[in-house]
Amino acid sequence: TKMRTPALMIFGLVLSPCGWILDLTATVAPDWREIRSIPGVATDTFLQQGIWDICQGSDSSRTIACNQQDTTYFQNAVINPAKGLMVASLLVTLVGLGVAAAGVRCWTDRPSWLIAGLGGILIFLSGVMCLIPIAWYTAILNQIPASGTSISAGYCLILGYIGAIMEILAGAALVIGMFPPCHRWEQRDTRDSWSPRIPAEPPPKANNHRVRSRPPIDIASITTRSDSSVPYRRDSLDDGDFRAPKKMNRPHVVRNHPADADL
Repeated sequence: TKMRTPALMIFGLVLSPCGWILDLTATVAPDWREIRSIPGVATDTFLQQGIWDICQGSDSSRTIACNQQDTTYFQNAVINPAKGLMVASLLVTLVGLGVAAAGVRCWTDRPSWLIAGLGGILIFLSGVMCLIPIAWYTAILNQIPASGTSISAGYCLILGYIGAIMEILAGAALVIGMFPPCHRWEQRDTRDSWSPRIPAEPPPKANNHRVRSRPPIDIASITTRSDSSVPYRRDSLDDGDFRAPKKMNRPHVVRNHPADADL
């Protein structure tokens, strides 16, 4: 019978792909910050700036035109490191998922905590690599040159934060499983599923009290003794001490039956 997959492994394998999807969206989507109140254009016009592209849209028309040129923005010190770290984070997460899946080994009876923990280290590092550019960009959000006066954070930063935290938690769960004290479940044998450890029972204490042995009973002497503590003896039973009860004297009733002479 196959054993149940530990909860830490399930937590890590479920949370890390979710974080990877959010980080992928934050990487490719052009909405790290949004700029409004741009001089010389309509008031409902806005710019969405990412690390790869810039798009211009309008609230009234709901049309977006991308591939906008802004050399000053892309030459900022945070843009190129953010590109490299975000792409590296996505690749490291995929490698970590592959290693962790090989350690979990759902197709076998026994998982490998060591291999799964190595995959957890990679996933944890990928979350940190994603968190660095997101936090850096947020810190200098208003310091990056912009063509408008109203600057706000885009949804990519929010998704990036959530995805990075998910990957950090998933990697930490897999790494914690490498340490034996943190194993809440272990396999007893190949037939049973994962069960909590049961402490061994202490050995029984030695009994220092001596047990006195009783002397053997001589049955022959009991049967041959003439004196007994009971109110009767065997020979008294044989001598007829117990007499049969007397018959009760009943009165003789004479019944006169009719005879032929009387007729």
